[in-house]
Amino acid sequence: MRVHVDRMRSTQRTLITLVLVAGAYEGVAHSGAFPSALLPPLEAVARALVRGILDGTLLVNALSTLLRVLLGVALAVACGLPLGVLMGRFRAVERFFMPLTSALMPIPSLAWVPVFILWFGLGDAAAVGIVFYASLFPMLLNAWSGVRAVNPLWLRAASAMGADEMALFCKVMLPGAFPFIITGVRQVFLRAWIAVIGAEMLASSDRGLGWMIFDAKEFLKADVMLASLAVIGLIGFAFERLVFGPMERATVLRWGMVGTAKG
Repeated sequence: MRVHVDRMRSTQRTLITLVLVAGAYEGVAHSGAFPSALLPPLEAVARALVRGILDGTLLVNALSTLLRVLLGVALAVACGLPLGVLMGRFRAVERFFMPLTSALMPIPSLAWVPVFILWFGLGDAAAVGIVFYASLFPMLLNAWSGVRAVNPLWLRAASAMGADEMALFCKVMLPGAFPFIITGVRQVFLRAWIAVIGAEMLASSDRGLGWMIFDAKEFLKADVMLASLAVIGLIGFAFERLVFGPMERATVLRWGMVGTAKG
């Protein structure tokens, strides 16, 4: 019952925030401070959104972008999670990979776009590669931090009771590091969207939300640009409510490793 009440309150706060932001935007749009071609009112954005959904362009481009994000994120998690765990568990692995990570991580993912275009050409491979690069290091470092944060007494106690390395990983390290891992997945998803939109603007041939925004800019279609941005926001909101939130409640909240936010 308490969980249901908390969710209702969270939904109400979200709606209030969205209404206030929409009201402020609408007020500025109708104030005449900016031309309507540059700052279209919400009804124009809504028409562009509905039109894009009905003719399929928004759905096709959103699906293309989402597939690139999911593929790049899946590859980053598949590589970054085990490598981060190994770095946190074994000093030799950490000493080998940490300098490489420290050198590569500050390089913006979009700086690699020209290189990836040369290597992979225009299209999906370059975009997915950029997403993978942008997502790898947050996942790796959060997994590493999570394993390093596990209480050494837990590991020694489990070892003293005869737990092997696999049991230590499954029963001690993974649950202990899971709050960091979920945070890492959230960061990875955020970084992936930033990377994929930029990559699609530069490396995508003819589809994707980034390409759609860039193409609309060429024809001063601000309503289409904002409708595309709204779709990105809706996808992110849906993943937070339908994927990351339930994942967190099913693991770290149930295990009592973190508390729910109050207020």
